[in-house]
Amino acid sequence: MTAPSAAPELGNGPSLVLRAEGVGMAFSGLQALMDVDLTLEHGAILGLIGPNGSGKTTLLNILSGVLRPTHGRVWIGSRDVTGLPAHRIAALGVARTFQNIRLFSQMTVLENVEVGAALHPERPGGSALRRAARLMLTETGLVDVADRPAATLPYGVRRRVEIARALATRPAFLLLDEPAAGANEAESDELRGLISELRVAHGLGMLVVEHDLRLIMRVADRIAVLNEGRQIAHGTAAEVSVDPAVREAYLGRRAVDTESRS
Repeated sequence: MTAPSAAPELGNGPSLVLRAEGVGMAFSGLQALMDVDLTLEHGAILGLIGPNGSGKTTLLNILSGVLRPTHGRVWIGSRDVTGLPAHRIAALGVARTFQNIRLFSQMTVLENVEVGAALHPERPGGSALRRAARLMLTETGLVDVADRPAATLPYGVRRRVEIARALATRPAFLLLDEPAAGANEAESDELRGLISELRVAHGLGMLVVEHDLRLIMRVADRIAVLNEGRQIAHGTAAEVSVDPAVREAYLGRRAVDTESRS
């Protein structure tokens, strides 16, 4: 299969990046994000972790156009896309999944993925639309459930359908919001394999928000860590796992002090 391309005006290739620059977000005086800088390169997998309430989903909502940041800028390549609505961001090559699955429950798996394929800027229709959707089902291991209504599927399979629908838009960047939520260890391993395969097959830049640290540590090239709206660390899995600020965010100051004395 030919690797998918972003919207024509942006081009594609190793130089294409999705970037947050000094991004902040406040809700009625509550500062959810503060001066976050993040760069997702085309073809890379970036993990985004942090305790509950640290601002991870808020950042994804800003990158995907669901929210406009209070301050800071968002760029796709050299284009400033700050504040563009979600459908415009999607047309420029950014697709996403959601923390709470958002499928059309009474539609079949194939029909759900066709919705994604129809959003590609080339607007395929008819048999071309169905072929594009079936290709995504093949790549994501969903052919056997193509004709099943989404509502009848197990939770983990519905997560995979949502990924297939996002991928069917043929994005340059794919943002995954807790794709392993509710998964057991075997399902998490399958998801890790799928994410790695998609990166190889499509050259995607992938941002993965996840509480499953085992998954993130094994799949991400680099990891960014948020805590209380601030970015407190960025590096490889090995670097992040021993960072004192990260350990304190997850374990608490007392536990870290105890570790250092032992």
